[in-house]
Amino acid sequence: MNPLESQLAYPFGDLLPAPGNLHEVAPGVRWLRMPLPFALDHINLWLLDDQAEGRDGFALVDCGVATDPTRSAWEALFTGPMAGLPLLRVLATHCHPDHVGLSGWLCERFAAPFWATAGEFAFARMMAAGLPGVDGPSAVPHFQRHGLADPEMLEKMKSRHNYYPSLVPSVPASYTRLQDGQLVRIGQHDWRVITGFGHSPEHAALYCDALRLLVSGDMVLPRISTNVSVFAVEPEGNPLQLYLDSLGKFAGLPEDTLVLPSHGRPFRGLHTRIAQLRAHHEARLAEVLVACNEPRSAVDIVPIMFRRQLDAHQLSFALGEALAHLHKLWKDGKLRRLTGPDGVIRFALS
Repeated sequence: MNPLESQLAYPFGDLLPAPGNLHEVAPGVRWLRMPLPFALDHINLWLLDDQAEGRDGFALVDCGVATDPTRSAWEALFTGPMAGLPLLRVLATHCHPDHVGLSGWLCERFAAPFWATAGEFAFARMMAAGLPGVDGPSAVPHFQRHGLADPEMLEKMKSRHNYYPSLVPSVPASYTRLQDGQLVRIGQHDWRVITGFGHSPEHAALYCDALRLLVSGDMVLPRISTNVSVFAVEPEGNPLQLYLDSLGKFAGLPEDTLVLPSHGRPFRGLHTRIAQLRAHHEARLAEVLVACNEPRSAVDIVPIMFRRQLDAHQLSFALGEALAHLHKLWKDGKLRRLTGPDGVIRFALS
């Protein structure tokens, strides 16, 4: 446990449900974990007791990626802890592969409706279709403009054209829209939708006041800071500002709220964690600002923010995050943006 984690409270200690098992965290709310084929090796999913048209079953929040180990874990749940009860609906916090990967498979299997915000549904459909602008190769000219010149790394990024569709082979063709402030009745409880921005187009967290529970998705994680990136599809974006503004939407939640994150362990200490995340980004912004005493590209900033070896997958997120910090400082008027004769965009002190 790192020093920041130790400031939080973990009511379930070191407990981690094995794939194919459930653990009840509150009445009618069950925690399960699915494996991921990344350095971040798991995702937390949430099964909520639900009813629909006189049938008992579950609402599922997030799905896991479309891999054989995840499907096998789901099969074990269907025949074991779920006791044959169906999924009555599938809700997605956002469009990233670990959250919607098996949405098509699960919704088709149970004839269950898919619930998401409009922004997340649209982006999931676009990326699953591999449309230009949101596919892997579109990142190459974007990152080249920001200083990436390593031929081997560029070739690896070009080859990622099937990355998202391989993990998300299908997204349901229709959906039920989630909107900010909406109350969604799931089983015996109302859950309020809290949308957030910066990490994804229109992320939906869910808060139940009766249970003092927040399904935070990727907006608030206990151990790591969620990725906030400038991507090729929105090259002028200011996602870090959007993310920091979105954290303010959780300010009114009770101090004793139990946070159910997508990665890491359930915890209490929401406001402490939000303060930590704000301090983290302030420190990174200060580092980046000092570094820009001479013109710097996003590639120049990566080793300042990420002091470890990165593969192509990790580098794409690191570049996006470096650019997010540069863009906030630029939009705040602290940096100016310059395009050199080599076509590379660099940032320098205003």
